[in-house]
Amino acid sequence: MIYASAEDWRVAPQKRVLLLAMSGLGKTHVSNILRNSGKWFHYSIDYRIGTRYMGELIADNAKKQAMQVPFLRDLLLTDSIYIGTNITFNNLAPVSAYLGKPGNPALGGLPMEEYRRRQDQFRRAEISALLDTGHFIRRAQDLYDYPHFVCDTGGSICEWVDPDDANDPIMTALAAETLMIWIKGSEDHTQELIRRFDRAPKPMAYQPEFLAKSWAAYLAEHNCAEDEVNPDSFIRWTYAKALAHRQPRYEKMAARWGITVTAEEIAAVSSAADFEELVARTLEAHGQ
Repeated sequence: MIYASAEDWRVAPQKRVLLLAMSGLGKTHVSNILRNSGKWFHYSIDYRIGTRYMGELIADNAKKQAMQVPFLRDLLLTDSIYIGTNITFNNLAPVSAYLGKPGNPALGGLPMEEYRRRQDQFRRAEISALLDTGHFIRRAQDLYDYPHFVCDTGGSICEWVDPDDANDPIMTALAAETLMIWIKGSEDHTQELIRRFDRAPKPMAYQPEFLAKSWAAYLAEHNCAEDEVNPDSFIRWTYAKALAHRQPRYEKMAARWGITVTAEEIAAVSSAADFEELVARTLEAHGQ
């Protein structure tokens, strides 16, 4: 790790961290606290994906929908209106909307072939955004003079790395630049995430092998064709399985490349000083 001890962390003039966690466990919450302190640069992976790597895809998809409406089609063809996205750190809905859900088109679903294509676009975009971390560390210092840096990763980072490979190219690149911190949720947190997702299911990104296995199992269990699948039903059915699939991957990532804090500890953070002290205590407990 880039900090050899808790004391190294405390006295470091430039603190650089990367937060790992499933969505909903506090990554963006604590990143906002750090950014609002005025001394931390907040690099959001999902924001980078939506603006740099998938912005054109998202806008073009919206235009494609608008072109089906004669009134809007005429305005678009004459450059009379502009369609773009309004992505912010706290509003990443355009990315989710583009990813979509597979299943019955009449219920808003995508054909599986198209869904897989968008999943692959997202995978490539997220990997590129993650590997941009070093660039943004230097940019934050050179351009904006921020002493500290927090990378707020997406919940699907664990889908694209091999936690059993000590030489995984993504993880080794990130570990060379940042202290990786996994926010670990309890079983109660997991159940709450499932309840929250059940109320408002959102598109997710899946490892291709996991998606293929889940899709085949769902079709067999529900005895339906691909174009008969209720999109919300499928992603609800898959969500708990996805959490169970991700948990051990995160655990291995933290054990090999970083440290672990709990979601309860993160929820108690109310200032940058609180966060910095939590990291110091965790490094001490880690034997650093």
